[in-house]
Amino acid sequence: MYRLKANYKITPEQDRAVNQIVENYQNNKKRQVLLGVTGSGKTFAMANIIDRLDVSCLILSPNKTLAAQLYQEFKDFFPGSKVGYFISYYDYYQPEAYVPQRHLYISKEVSINSEIERLRIEATRGLLEAERAIIVASVSSIYSIGSPDDFFQQKMTCSLLSEMDWATLLKEFISLGYTRTEGLMESGKFRVRGDIVEIFPTSEENPIRFVLDEEEIAAIEIFDPVTAVPLQSLDTVNIYPVSYFHLKKERVQGILPVIEAELKQRIAYFRGQGEEEYAERIKERTLFDLEMLGQYGYCAGIENYSFYLTKRRKGDPPYTLLDFFKGDFLTIMDESHIAVPQLVGMYRGDRSRKTTLVNFGFRLPSALENRPLNFAEINRKLKKVLYVSATPNDYEIKDAQENVTSLLVRPTGLLDPEIELRKTAAPVEDMVREIEKELRDNRGRVLITTLTKKMAEKLTAYIAEKGIACTYMHSEIKTLDRVKIIKKLRVGEVKVLVGINLLREGLDLPEVSLVVILDADREGFLRSETSLIQTFGRASRNLKGRVILYLQKETESIAKAVGETNRRREYQERYNQEHNITPASIDKQVKDFYDDDYWIKKSEEVITANFKSRESVEKEIEKLTAKMKEKAESLEFKAAAALREKIKSLKNLMLELY
Repeated sequence: MYRLKANYKITPEQDRAVNQIVENYQNNKKRQVLLGVTGSGKTFAMANIIDRLDVSCLILSPNKTLAAQLYQEFKDFFPGSKVGYFISYYDYYQPEAYVPQRHLYISKEVSINSEIERLRIEATRGLLEAERAIIVASVSSIYSIGSPDDFFQQKMTCSLLSEMDWATLLKEFISLGYTRTEGLMESGKFRVRGDIVEIFPTSEENPIRFVLDEEEIAAIEIFDPVTAVPLQSLDTVNIYPVSYFHLKKERVQGILPVIEAELKQRIAYFRGQGEEEYAERIKERTLFDLEMLGQYGYCAGIENYSFYLTKRRKGDPPYTLLDFFKGDFLTIMDESHIAVPQLVGMYRGDRSRKTTLVNFGFRLPSALENRPLNFAEINRKLKKVLYVSATPNDYEIKDAQENVTSLLVRPTGLLDPEIELRKTAAPVEDMVREIEKELRDNRGRVLITTLTKKMAEKLTAYIAEKGIACTYMHSEIKTLDRVKIIKKLRVGEVKVLVGINLLREGLDLPEVSLVVILDADREGFLRSETSLIQTFGRASRNLKGRVILYLQKETESIAKAVGETNRRREYQERYNQEHNITPASIDKQVKDFYDDDYWIKKSEEVITANFKSRESVEKEIEKLTAKMKEKAESLEFKAAAALREKIKSLKNLMLELY
């Protein structure tokens, strides 16, 4: 069973919501919505639901940053359980594409983060080996990976005192896709030193050492890859294939004739259409891949042949992370109002790009089967679903058949902000007066939302001319610079922040006492009911929080957003009166972005480094890697280990910031 650990107790309102959701699932109500306001403890409620249902759980997040935060939170909640992390492992990803109008072919370019790749394989291994597990994933988890049966059945199990000689051990490692090295141990490599064989599985944080005594395994131990110091002794260990798409050579050899047959059909098709150029192109590219597959069992873009590798029939859904879950499991879609539209759109975008590649002879038609799941396939695979959002869309509520559980109470007693609709011929001048009043009376901070980047920049300049410390933030501002801006706002170096969509979600700013929305009546994505409620929420952590909407007419979206906010405000007021709660602003310590960053805690030197671009980080990694190898070769293991930690931190810094 799970053992939930927390430094605080569940509140009565959280307990009520959790009990209602668990009871509904037990009564076979498989789709539900948790409608929770900002600051109500939705994540803790999610943890309690998982704990009480006692089933495996997939937590889907709309982006990597939120997924990383949730992963660390759930690792803290369930320290004794399998908690995995499964997001896209690309630091940089440029998909293969063709632009017919410009006759431009763009080859696939990727930069893979090895630590994220390890965490992905570790997550799926946990699902296959453990009775129950929690996996935090981004929506990219609906993309094709290898078959779970192939991945699990190919594993190699080694036990203490079992019969094994080094030649057999090496042969097995090679069959799983690992390559031999004589230097520093790296993921996906193995090496031999007399009667000692060492391998660094792609699913492990540290390599494994096998000590052989004649023809049996005398010892199995996990060791530090740099210092070579043993860390833990094992009785048995499973070694999984180097990647999801790796298959043993015999299996790959068996699909070559089938690919050749499809190639012949495609060449004949193009020639029948008078497209000799396309026929030659597909012939040249596919024959090269076949040669690589025949010799090495692998080729660049091997995933394009996953239809044959995984022995699927035409039209069958691809294997994804969802197929690694066994039996009944719970899926939680965090920020579902964003996640669901992303899941719907992924298939269409991928299909359009690949269809162009197929039509112009860059890929065989079977490459179309290497794809994400479409939304209907996702729905068929999901069992129990919990949509979690402060602003669920109509789809989630309809899919849940009105099974909506509200969590509208904040333990702090804070109310949703007061909303004022203001009509004026000179909104900017009126807004400046309100800002000056706010800064004078409440000493708070102000957020302003506009509809365009140009307007944000012009408005910032205008406010700054009035002697008010103001800056803007939009999509062209790099992540690292955004973090610095937010810190300046919190400590008071900046009093006013102007932005667009970036101000809707993900900002926790208790100092903000006034939110201003310009052009509030311009119906659209940025002024929809959902967006407005999310924007109102930026003022919900301050006791004096209020929102001003500048408009000429009240739209339906405004009426609904204001009505919902007032409903939540009244609900909290009644709760406060019944339980004698005095509302109080949230007092949150101002820290650097890095203070709570799971990925780069270990290296203060990295944290304070002022990297201006991705290239500067890559150069530093290259330089430190060379130094680490130099120290390891000269047996200065302590220094090499310190350098290794800095390199790991830099790689994750690059993933988060660039």
